Amino acid sequence: MSEQGTDAGGVPVSALRRHAELSELVEDARRRYYVDDRPTVSDAQFDTWFNELLELERAHPPLQTPDSPTQKVGAPASGDFAKVEHLARLESLDNVFNADGVAAWLVRAERLAEHDPGPYLCELKIDGLAIALVYRDGRLERGATRGDGSVGDDVTANVRTIRGIPHRLTGDDVPSLVEVRGEVYIPVEDFKRFNEELVEQGKQPFANPRNSAAGTLRQKDPRVTARRPLRMLVHGVGVWEGAAEPQAQSQVYDRLREFGLPVSDLYRVVGGLDEINDYIEYYRRHRHDVAYEIDGVVVKVDRFREQRELGSTSRAPRWATAFKYPPQEVNTKLLDIQVGVGRTGRVTPFGVMEPVVVSGSTVVRATLHNAAIVVKKGVLIGDTVVLRKAGDVIPEIIGPVTDLRDGSEREFEMPVRCPECGTELAYEQEGDADLRCPNARGCPAQIRERMFFAARREALDIRGLGYVAATALTQPLPPQEPVVRTEADLFDLTLEKLVPIRSIVRDQDSGLPKIDPKTGKEKVVSFFSNVDGRPSQNAHRLMEELERAKQTPLARILVALSIRHVGPPTARDLAGAMGSIEAVMNASEEELAAVEGIGPRVAATIRQWFEVDWHREIITRWQRAGVRMRDEAPAGAEKVERTLEGLTFVVTGTLSGYTRDQAGAAVTSRGGKVTSSVSKKTSFVIAGENAGSKYDKAVSLKVPILDEQGFEALLDRGPEAAAQLAVTPEE
Repeated sequence: MSEQGTDAGGVPVSALRRHAELSELVEDARRRYYVDDRPTVSDAQFDTWFNELLELERAHPPLQTPDSPTQKVGAPASGDFAKVEHLARLESLDNVFNADGVAAWLVRAERLAEHDPGPYLCELKIDGLAIALVYRDGRLERGATRGDGSVGDDVTANVRTIRGIPHRLTGDDVPSLVEVRGEVYIPVEDFKRFNEELVEQGKQPFANPRNSAAGTLRQKDPRVTARRPLRMLVHGVGVWEGAAEPQAQSQVYDRLREFGLPVSDLYRVVGGLDEINDYIEYYRRHRHDVAYEIDGVVVKVDRFREQRELGSTSRAPRWATAFKYPPQEVNTKLLDIQVGVGRTGRVTPFGVMEPVVVSGSTVVRATLHNAAIVVKKGVLIGDTVVLRKAGDVIPEIIGPVTDLRDGSEREFEMPVRCPECGTELAYEQEGDADLRCPNARGCPAQIRERMFFAARREALDIRGLGYVAATALTQPLPPQEPVVRTEADLFDLTLEKLVPIRSIVRDQDSGLPKIDPKTGKEKVVSFFSNVDGRPSQNAHRLMEELERAKQTPLARILVALSIRHVGPPTARDLAGAMGSIEAVMNASEEELAAVEGIGPRVAATIRQWFEVDWHREIITRWQRAGVRMRDEAPAGAEKVERTLEGLTFVVTGTLSGYTRDQAGAAVTSRGGKVTSSVSKKTSFVIAGENAGSKYDKAVSLKVPILDEQGFEALLDRGPEAAAQLAVTPEE
């Protein structure tokens, strides 16, 4: 039988061979994912293989046998726990990846039901470990993993240690027997802390919260499980006996919540395709506002009668589908490890990888934090590594896929000298994790990074001073001399100084020169001049922005100075207490430490910074150039009572009477605390126009929201008066 021939069923030999190859790949990936909790391929690669398998079987139906991976759910249970049979089969879900896929699923559902089977329930697809809990006469009898959908691992002892899972159901009309399904997961913030602890202990970190949750739930010692931050959310029911059965999925959630089971409040019942797509798009934009990892959205027919009409295939219900977002984690090859120098002199290793698309953009570099982390993560040059984007923004190497090593990999050696100025690297003090370049005044990398940082929104907010401009000012093309040697030169810039500058373009993540793909040489720009030699729009814009920046509030000036440990919250505390740069500069260490939110360590750092001659020169020259270094106290400020003591606020959106800094200052002057993120501990969210995701987070957490009228009442009459005007999201 030749490669071009067919078998007895008329299937081409090439299709037979590819089907066999894909089946083996999919089965192996499932075993490593579900049983071993040690995946060697990314979710994206698995989906690619599985979808190709489906396409082959659609093109050649004889290939779709009961043994095909497309007809199975999950993977066989592991050999480490007692096996239990589920009361009802745990089905998998078919996936769609775009709006056309959602529309096609809806059309099929309407055709099979011979009418619109809506309404539909949309909920988040938690990236966790599927589990089934059995309650008999209200008491937790058993907890089991999905396994192959019919038989799973008995993990009851571990389930009993998970916070939020009741051992006994509460409320009225509790079923005599109920099997609920859900996902066990680890919240994102808890996972970060957990992984940091593992690395500190010299242990291999988990690649993602899902693997961590799976490994934790399969611990043989329940005491280990109890010490880890597992949580669960229920998203379905397999069996319900001995009580009035709800008529819809959404009604089930209401009942389960009454019983004391953990149910998400982020689902929504919708009428049709437009609302389904709106929900999908909303969480595509806000997926990182959720406390746990999600990899998509599940859409279900809400009413059980219609679910029964639609039925299931051999592996998945026809009444539900999963919309998968682009993957946040992928596997790629680590080609090299290099280092970059930050604004404080910290030397950070970063991985150079084969280009790979993750969360919608191509990534070639990712952080490795410091040399100790490289060792503790066990990453070798040449490894296949797991890469993710933290918050869809910062690429980070999680760890190696050790099962794919072939012996050609090699260890990384940290350099002993600064790659940009040649100064010998050193630890500031014994026990530090980070090597630093001590040449703070003369290292071109540090000056470049500090200039770029000073232009950020929370500092001087100079929109004409991006990374290309910062590089041009501090590292022009030789033999030109830098026009900015330290921050002291910033406000002395003129158009005449800017026009001649030419510089090499550098990568913002690594600081390395970019290469022009056409010439193969370093990319050079004349950023501040036109071809005729006149000042460019960039030059004029920078000069206008510098003039405006002279009126920057004191707190943001302090941020712009790159004083170690002085970020926006600390700078606001310092400015509010001291009022002027002279007061900060001349304060003793004890006086600084007495400021609320500062403390002895930060006070010592601030004092040391101002004792350096060239640091004080920055202050002197900025003042000479007209930069305001004092916050003018509003009339009657000394009479302001601390009516907001002990309360926490978040300011978001645009307020007509205040900038965000001014609103924050008004709150802190009355004893309140302003934070950047909304949590259950937030007392009020102050929301102006275009409030965005923080407003939505306040709604989801039921945090009181103040508009501008409510904010004025807060300032004038205190929190009790404001509470009467607040919008408090209802259940």
